Amino acid sequence: MTDDATRTLGKGSAPPGPVPEGLIRLYSMRFCPYAHRTRLVLRAKGIRHEVININLRNKPEWYFTKHPFGQIPVLENSKGQLIYESVIACEYLDDAYPGRKLYPYDSYERARQKMLLELFYKILGYQNTIFFGGDCISMIDYLFWPWFERLDVYGIADCVNHTPALRLWIAAMKQDPTVCALLIDKNIFLGFLNLYFQNNPDAFDYGLSC
Repeated sequence: MTDDATRTLGKGSAPPGPVPEGLIRLYSMRFCPYAHRTRLVLRAKGIRHEVININLRNKPEWYFTKHPFGQIPVLENSKGQLIYESVIACEYLDDAYPGRKLYPYDSYERARQKMLLELFYKILGYQNTIFFGGDCISMIDYLFWPWFERLDVYGIADCVNHTPALRLWIAAMKQDPTVCALLIDKNIFLGFLNLYFQNNPDAFDYGLSC
């Protein structure tokens, strides 16, 4: 199990206490690709954090004080400051915490990654290095990855068969320790989807034994 494999909090649950000094809290959901982005960055940078999983079918009343629309992901630091929207949250983590920088230092390269993110599906034919940001993994790769990890779950993994460069990128990403640490078993994901589409609030805790 990963460090985020905890049961969700739903309506009627007590709000968590203040974030301990030296930690940052992530409000998340195990199967959400947007929250997955943030978890990748937290792990890649080695940031000490705790995870509160939210039941998105049965949201706690108090959670709307963390996000006005009750969405995830949300970061909360020990000062009570809240940061949401996945790309903004990831950039905040890269800027606010020391260690490995995932966005390039060079202003143009940083801007280029953001432009690629805006284009997303249109850029696949323009990839000329193993990773989207160059010869090593950077922020843009982690921001893209959650959707590609889910291709097999959705039964559309063959959609990349005609793009050799993209298949090489997927294979390289699967070797990354951060990506490997957060992989969810396909059968667990399918079990979640089965319950989710039945509007079953237990979907969000699928696969947890306690």
